[in-house]
Amino acid sequence: QVQLVESGGGLVQPGGSLRLSCAASGFTLNYYVIGWFRQAPGKEREGVSCISSSAGSSYFADSVKGRFTISRDNAKNTVYLQMNSLKPEDTAVYYCATTLRASDRCRVLPYEYNYWGQGTQVTVSS
Repeated sequence: QVQLVESGGGLVQPGGSLRLSCAASGFTLNYYVIGWFRQAPGKEREGVSCISSSAGSSYFADSVKGRFTISRDNAKNTVYLQMNSLKPEDTAVYYCATTLRASDRCRVLPYEYNYWGQGTQVTVSS
């Protein structure tokens, strides 16, 4: 059974950092595209970042470029989203998802992702 579980969210002050984890079970995560998305209250789900199945390429939305990084730990079957210089506008529920397809490139189009985690809340506030 394919399952994704996010963790690492919380309350952080502006300028602070958090590292989100996306732990996979039921499949080998490094074979597939993994994406991170977020949804703030009253807003549509937004693609934040993704990493290709080869980990050879990644993508970041303009709103987070230069502040967020994405990485894999294949031994732990986990993908991480390191978030630095956090801003109040980063406040949202963050989700990881997988297309369960292999690709050397990735996009953060929600309709391409078939399996989703339950989300983790990130709140950036002083």
